[in-house]
Amino acid sequence: MKLLRRLLFWLIGVPLLLLLLLQAYFLIQIGWWVNFNPDSTSFMRQQLSILQEKNPDAKLQHQWVPYQRISNYLKRAVIASEDDSFVDHEGVDWEAMQKAYEKNQKKGKVVSGGSTITQQLAKNLFLSGQRSYLRKGQELIISYMLEACMSKQRILEIYLNSVEWGVGVFGAEAAAHHYYGINAASLSAPQAARLAVMLPKPRYFDKNQGSAYLQRRTELILKRMNSAELP
Repeated sequence: MKLLRRLLFWLIGVPLLLLLLLQAYFLIQIGWWVNFNPDSTSFMRQQLSILQEKNPDAKLQHQWVPYQRISNYLKRAVIASEDDSFVDHEGVDWEAMQKAYEKNQKKGKVVSGGSTITQQLAKNLFLSGQRSYLRKGQELIISYMLEACMSKQRILEIYLNSVEWGVGVFGAEAAAHHYYGINAASLSAPQAARLAVMLPKPRYFDKNQGSAYLQRRTELILKRMNSAELP
């Protein structure tokens, strides 16, 4: 009987304890970032490592700017393009995830994720880019932690300062400089819409800026921007 209890402890108790400790680590980090800006994210470090495999001197283009110094056009464009119910949901849009699942089933491959801005931030801050149900489950847990600890404005501020916008380009300020030679506060509505459309495939659009799809989608987001609600 003692042997069975020990076996159960090692097979169930220890993994469960490690899982709880991992969640505690995520929660402590999130609590710290309520008032302090993250220097980098897990995804940024992964991309830097990939770039440095080809060029050891490679560096990321990234500069943090506060929420007030990011164009409201960009905030509206990103919400309109990526998560139009951002201010209303609690971190996860289950209806959007269901639609994405059905779309992927029809296509026979993953073509849509249905992730909210909060979920994308959770993934970028802590997780790898690999797709799995386990990673998705962890993403959901972190998303609820973010929503419980942070205001919507803070979530959007960190997201806009850390999301990938091209090869080695991270955050709104670096993106504005990289594509337009201006700062994030000066982005016009068309410029902001174009940047928002690039988000699902930033490295591709960085190299294919003349894409016809990019232009068509930009025009659509321009029409939707005014109805996007800011936190």
